Amino acid sequence: MANHADWAGKDFYQVLGVPKDADQATVKKAYRKLARENHPDSKPGDKAAEDRFKQVAEAYDVVGDAERRKEYDELRSAVGSGGFGGGFPGGFGGGRTTGAGGPGGQGFDVSDLFGDLFRQGGGGGGGFGGGTRQQSRARRGNDVEAETSIDFADAVEGTTITMRLRSDAPCPTCSGTGGKPGTRPHVCGTCEGAGVVVNSVGGAFSMNETCPECHGRQLVYDEPCPTCLGSGRGMSDRTVSARIPAGVKDGQKIRLKGKGAAGEQGGPAGDLLVVVKVRPHPLFGRKGDNLTLTAPVAFDEAVLGAEIKVPTLGGSPVTLRLPPGTPNGRVFRARGRGAARKDGARGDLLVTVEVEVPGDLDEAGRAAVAAYREARGGHDPRASLEQGRA
Repeated sequence: MANHADWAGKDFYQVLGVPKDADQATVKKAYRKLARENHPDSKPGDKAAEDRFKQVAEAYDVVGDAERRKEYDELRSAVGSGGFGGGFPGGFGGGRTTGAGGPGGQGFDVSDLFGDLFRQGGGGGGGFGGGTRQQSRARRGNDVEAETSIDFADAVEGTTITMRLRSDAPCPTCSGTGGKPGTRPHVCGTCEGAGVVVNSVGGAFSMNETCPECHGRQLVYDEPCPTCLGSGRGMSDRTVSARIPAGVKDGQKIRLKGKGAAGEQGGPAGDLLVVVKVRPHPLFGRKGDNLTLTAPVAFDEAVLGAEIKVPTLGGSPVTLRLPPGTPNGRVFRARGRGAARKDGARGDLLVTVEVEVPGDLDEAGRAAVAAYREARGGHDPRASLEQGRA
C-alpha cells in the first residue's frame, strides 16, 4: 500500500496542466499534447523529457480513467480535509504515523487506511496502476530454438560449441521504431499512447492486450519504414558460443539466458533453446547415466572362466574376471566408467558378454568339439522344454 500513499501525495492535475474539474476530453487532449512533446522517441537522449513523459503517463493512468479518478479525488479530499488527524508530516511515507487524532494520541497505519479505501473502490485489479504505460514500452525478445548435433563422447564429457544463428531482431534501418527515418511519430489514436488496449472477457472481467495499431510502441508513423514496412523487426545473423554440460542426453534442451532475440525499447533479450542431438557411437550405448558395451567372448572363456580387457570411453581399458560357466548375456559392471552426473559423480559401464560361436573350424577344432559332445554324454539341454509341455 506504500505506493498508494505516494500517489496520494502527487497532484496529477498539476502534472497535466488541467484544473481539477476538467472534463475527460480536456484531460485526454492535455495528455496527448504532453506525451507527444516529451516522448523518448521524439527526443532521444533527453533524460529530462523522458522523466517528464513518465510523470505525464502516470498522471493520465489515474485521472484519465473515470473510476480511478473518482478514487483518487476521494483520497485527495480525505487528505486535504485533515481527515487523517492532522495530515502527514513530511509527506506520505506509507508507514505508521503516530500522534494522530485517536484517544491518547494512539497511532494508525496508513497502509490500513489506504487498503480500506481501495477495497471499497474496487481498485485491486485496476486501481492506481501507475506503471502500465511505461511497462508496455519495454518488451522482452522472443525465445529462439536451434538444433545442434554433437559426438557421443562430447555428450558424455561436455563440450563448447559455436552456432551460426539467424533470428528476429530490431530493424537496422529504423532501430525498431517502425517509422521511416527522418519522420516524426504521433501518439497512437487506438490506444491513446498506452501501448495496450482493454478487451472485455465476459461479465466484469477484462484484460490488457498489446495495441494492434502501434504494436505496443505507443507511437505510430504516417510513413512506415521502407525496410520492415512498419513492423520494426528484421533478421540478424550472429555467432553464439554455448556450453553443453557433461552428461547431456539425446533430445535434451539447453536453455541459454539472454541469447535469444533482442528485446524492444530496451527490453531484455529472450532465451536460446538448444536442442541437442547426439550422434551414435560404434561401440558404446547409454542407459541414463550408465554406458553400455557388448563384449564378445570365446566359448572356452565362458566355460572355463577368463580375464578379459574391455575399452572405456576416453580412458584406459578395464579388466573383467569371468567366472567358469559364465552364461551368454550376463552383465558385468565397471563402476565409475559411465557418464557424468550433475553432482560430479559418474555412472557405471555395463558390459554384456556375448558368447561367440565359431562359424568355421579346422580339423583340430572340430575334433575338440566332437570330443566335448561325447564327454557331454546324453545330457539334453532342452529336456525342460519337454517337461513344461507335458
